Amino acid sequence: MSSQDYQDYRREYEAPGLRRENLALDPWTQFEGWMGEAEVACPRDATSMALATVSASGMPSVRMVLMKSYDDNGLVWYSDKRSQKGCDIDKNPNVSVLFYWQALERQVRISGSVCFVSEATSDAYFNSRPRGSQLSAAATAQSQVVAGLANLESNVAKLQEQTSDGSLERPSPWVGFCLVPTKFEFWQGQPSRLHDRFRYQQTDAGWVIDRLSP
Repeated sequence: MSSQDYQDYRREYEAPGLRRENLALDPWTQFEGWMGEAEVACPRDATSMALATVSASGMPSVRMVLMKSYDDNGLVWYSDKRSQKGCDIDKNPNVSVLFYWQALERQVRISGSVCFVSEATSDAYFNSRPRGSQLSAAATAQSQVVAGLANLESNVAKLQEQTSDGSLERPSPWVGFCLVPTKFEFWQGQPSRLHDRFRYQQTDAGWVIDRLSP
């Protein structure tokens, strides 16, 4: 493969700056405001987040997932416990997520530990999914090696026939994960790479806000 050079790839950031006096006192209020603006500016991708996990051997991995809800308790997404991320979290519940909204020239990084939502909550969300998505989740074991696409399609087709009456229970490994944050960072791109970065860290006294060097 020939060498590729991207040193001349550049972009300038031109969005208004982020100032301490304009920050909410708690990160959830700040996040809610930014998420609302992202839903307008990036309607198809506002809830997409990169989820980073670390395996028992210390190897990091990252992938895109969709946040399905959030409140003061944490951010929720759904997946299979047997997936790589599920296995990583089983051994090390500390994770980090990143939201990147290019249209707003913003990033939000959130770190903390993961717990599971209730069985009832997982059931309710699974039952709200389109039937095709339900079948795919129930007929496959995420991240496991398969012989090929035909094998996957055959498993889905068999399950569809077996549940032709429409009844399909949530598979027990398919659950809701909840990230309980201990740290937020709000990043606003700025001209000449003098980016605005503010970190909220949870302490016994509450949330502490610090500006970070770009």
